Amino acid sequence: MKVLITGGSGMVGRNLLEHARANDFQLEAPGRRELDLSDKISVQSYFQKVKPDAVIHAAGLVGGIQANIAAPVRFLVENLQIGMNVILGAQNAGVEKLINIGSSCMYPREATNPLNEDDILTGGLEPTNEGYALAKISCSRLCNYVSSTHGVHYKTVIPCNLYGRHDKFDPQKSHMVPAVIRKISEAVENQADVVEVWGDGLARREFMFAGDLADFLLFAVEDIERLPQNLNVGIGVDHSVNDYYKAVADVLGYQGRFVHDMSKPAGMSQKLVNIQKLRNLGWQATTSLSEGIRKTYEFYKNGVYK
Repeated sequence: MKVLITGGSGMVGRNLLEHARANDFQLEAPGRRELDLSDKISVQSYFQKVKPDAVIHAAGLVGGIQANIAAPVRFLVENLQIGMNVILGAQNAGVEKLINIGSSCMYPREATNPLNEDDILTGGLEPTNEGYALAKISCSRLCNYVSSTHGVHYKTVIPCNLYGRHDKFDPQKSHMVPAVIRKISEAVENQADVVEVWGDGLARREFMFAGDLADFLLFAVEDIERLPQNLNVGIGVDHSVNDYYKAVADVLGYQGRFVHDMSKPAGMSQKLVNIQKLRNLGWQATTSLSEGIRKTYEFYKNGVYK
């Protein structure tokens, strides 16, 4: 099966390319120089040339709370633009299988946890990442419309928060776990006694190792007909922000203390996705939190992120 991966240089794309089963597929992962996803004509031409059997749309502008607050226009426009180009480009080229990667940010702020796939579009969004969420919701609805009107299988996978190898560790752009890994790593190196935590640390988050999502995506692309239109992918367990700081400290051997900066935004109080439909498909994540943190830290330590 020839599978086109958008965002092949991003965290999800790279985890797909280095997965143990990658050689079972003919994976096409063009870089930005080869394919500009913001250029509609270029995307359509590429689809006609490559003629993939399936698409995994993993490309997108991503970032943590700080990045989303700073650039809501960019997060909305860029993600919506490339999503539309990829989905409609695939449909125009006759591609019958497409997995669109959404985000748990798509769920309303007031939704009851664990978050059910039917909860999308039932309430207001979290303001700190509303632009990103609106783009993801629009792309998921577009997949729904294309599937229902053209008899194809364009499905949206909604992962919980991700971390792992090939993550971003820039504190201006990164999500929580890689940011915490960098902060605590630097504290260990500098023998700092204190590490700062945004907010009270009580907000709860569900984080899955990116290698596990890659495993699911390769599982799903072969059996996409069984997937519901929207599907949560997670581990079914969440932890407080304070718990994640402690888990990283345990792996890195940090002995200092944590202080809370209550002036900083903390985002939604909880984001835990319901994975009953995922369980019904017979798949589950296998990487423990400590193992995932260790692998992510090793990647960071051997990289050029400092």
